[in-house]
Amino acid sequence: MNKSYVIKPIVDEELPMISHGSGIYLYDVTGKEYIDGCSGAVTANIGHGIQEVLNKINEQGKRVSFVYRSQFTNEAAEQLAKKLIDSIGSEFDGVFFVNSGSEATETALKIAIQYWQEKGNFKKTRVISRWLSYHGITNGALSMSGHPLRRDRFTELLQDYPTLNPPYCYRCPFQLNYPECQLQCANELELMIERIGADHIAAFIAEPIIGAAGGAVTPPKDYYGKIAEICKKYDILFIADEVMTGCGRTGKMLGIEHWGVVPDIVALGKGLSAGYSPLAATIVHKRILEPIRSGSKSIMSGHTLSANPASTAAGLAVLEFLESNKVIEAVGDKGEYLINQLKSFQGKYHTIGDVRGLGLLIGLEIVLNRITKQPFPRSQQATFELIRIAKEKGLLLYPSQAGNDGIHGDAVIVAPPLTITKEEIDELILRLEQTMDEFEAQMLDERGRE
Repeated sequence: MNKSYVIKPIVDEELPMISHGSGIYLYDVTGKEYIDGCSGAVTANIGHGIQEVLNKINEQGKRVSFVYRSQFTNEAAEQLAKKLIDSIGSEFDGVFFVNSGSEATETALKIAIQYWQEKGNFKKTRVISRWLSYHGITNGALSMSGHPLRRDRFTELLQDYPTLNPPYCYRCPFQLNYPECQLQCANELELMIERIGADHIAAFIAEPIIGAAGGAVTPPKDYYGKIAEICKKYDILFIADEVMTGCGRTGKMLGIEHWGVVPDIVALGKGLSAGYSPLAATIVHKRILEPIRSGSKSIMSGHTLSANPASTAAGLAVLEFLESNKVIEAVGDKGEYLINQLKSFQGKYHTIGDVRGLGLLIGLEIVLNRITKQPFPRSQQATFELIRIAKEKGLLLYPSQAGNDGIHGDAVIVAPPLTITKEEIDELILRLEQTMDEFEAQMLDERGRE
């Protein structure tokens, strides 16, 4: 074709045409090979071309590909919902299927507000969230997102939800060090609740590990325990946005498990179907669902393709693949191996300021000067230049924001499929080394060197 009619992220950008994928590799139509070092958008958790998943989708399609959620249920959706409850705990009692992570977090928002309405409290309508967060691109989800660059065009349409500073130890907003800081970033939640008034707050939402807005910012070990304690004290629901961290990405089914906390509502997406079909889910604690069941009996949310048979069949096949191949159990060791390799880069490259993350969700914060933590000027577009060079070398990385304001800072996420082998990690590291060599030669002058 001479002209593309597809609107791309950059409208007139020319992107390579994909041919096929296999495991951690993607191939364009010229035959060039890419290591999918970020699972697309931290989505392709089990890699590409897994025949078991494709077979399940095909089998479901032969029976029926679509039914409307108010007319029929379907076996794939029922089985997937049960498997999710079995995977995350019997405290949960309901799964609302949607099509994207943005829909999952917005549905979580609506359920939290409806929960209080069903209990006769119509004042609790606000959600507290953090700066350096991203919960989705729909207006409700974007209202909860502390991502200044993505909010900017639509600020007048959005609720002013983000209030808290993030648990960003590399650039502590309070200029303190853990543990001497006594978790001021968590304690700030209590101050914000008292300022706003607990009677007006329905829920607090957080990504266990901050993704696109923070480059895998990972809180200290007792952070979420303090957050959960404050939420309970003031009768505020806790929503865990597990769209990026869930389904084994961090080495556990839910990222929040690393902190020993059980949320009231969970949003899943991305890895739930591992990119094989659009699918996400909002999972509700039985305590939250009970007043709805005994009240209106209907959650005021819905989408035409919710609980789609083909998509839920894909999700079921993905979870079965993870289970039968013991994929999640191996993530911890692989992640430790990868993060140790990446941390060794800090001694070699002037521009790697911080390496952080859990499991196979790892962020590299890129700086002009590692000693002062000075970021690159925005005009240099360091994140996108690093990604461009990596792509030339046959390595795909995921862009992220960084910096205390969420604007003046650069980061990338390294998050390969969970099925990656140690030999393939070594190959990823080699291509990343080649990328960093060229990036620093191009981007650094003597003022940026130690």
